[in-house]
Amino acid sequence: MATMVQAIRMALHVGEERLGVTDVFGEDVGPPLGGVFTATQGLRTAWNTPLDERGIVGTAIGLALAGQCPVAEIQFCDYAFNTIDLLKLAGGMLWSSNGDWNCPMVLMTPVGSGIHGSIYHSHSFDGQATRLPGWKIVMPSNPRDAYGLMLSAIRDPNPVMYLAPKALLRQKAGPGEEIPGEPSDERLLSKLIDAPLGDRSQWVPQWPALEDLFIPIGEARIVRPGAQLTLVTYGRMVTLCRKAADDLFAEAGLDVEVIDLRSLHPYDWPCIKASVEKTGKLLVVNEDTEITNFGEHLLRRAAAELFYHLE
Repeated sequence: MATMVQAIRMALHVGEERLGVTDVFGEDVGPPLGGVFTATQGLRTAWNTPLDERGIVGTAIGLALAGQCPVAEIQFCDYAFNTIDLLKLAGGMLWSSNGDWNCPMVLMTPVGSGIHGSIYHSHSFDGQATRLPGWKIVMPSNPRDAYGLMLSAIRDPNPVMYLAPKALLRQKAGPGEEIPGEPSDERLLSKLIDAPLGDRSQWVPQWPALEDLFIPIGEARIVRPGAQLTLVTYGRMVTLCRKAADDLFAEAGLDVEVIDLRSLHPYDWPCIKASVEKTGKLLVVNEDTEITNFGEHLLRRAAAELFYHLE
């Protein structure tokens, strides 16, 4: 049973071995650390950059336009705000070149609170990310989705932003969330792919025989079927909402359908629409500021298009 961060690492390994990833880079991404959350330990193509987020994004754009397949990391999403103009440039590349130039790059960054990171390591980025034209935006809530969404992001010919909830990075897979090809013994998996403490100069990971798993970008998942209320969420909030829904059913008999969006752009509107038409009620839960919140868009669209289905 992998954790989310192990799942991301294994997906990046598959990416560099089978999907053409040429560079995995960012601040402390290469050896010896392998990322502040260990997401890039042992990767063959991983290397370190200066503390320069604009340089990281600019380098990723340049590599992508030169025919490479880069995966770049912003160490914390809090430091992506000063790269907005470059993100707009990458997202608009295909359109502004009249379809001549793709920009195949993945930008991954940890988001949200949950690690006592205080003011500079606790922001969310989904509100800003979904306002960037041309980007696909994904956010997993469990290790299996983390693995499958990363492989789909790598394979996409245009820029994909991979938002990893910090609070879930050490969370282990639950039943049905296994990664195809991983050993079932979590201690064995750790021994194979987790770098030892101390001197790592001679350490080499032993990767399991991982299988491909491509979770389509834009496809939601119904985490808990229900009939009386539609609850749309994603990322860190999925586990909390599922537990709350189970508790509400046990205590009050309220049957809540919980939808994990998995992708914020494009998102699975047909899934939301079908659920709201069934339940007549909609609640959106996410981890972001109250104003300029991505959830506000979902509520506005529901009010505009599903008004006569809402009770």
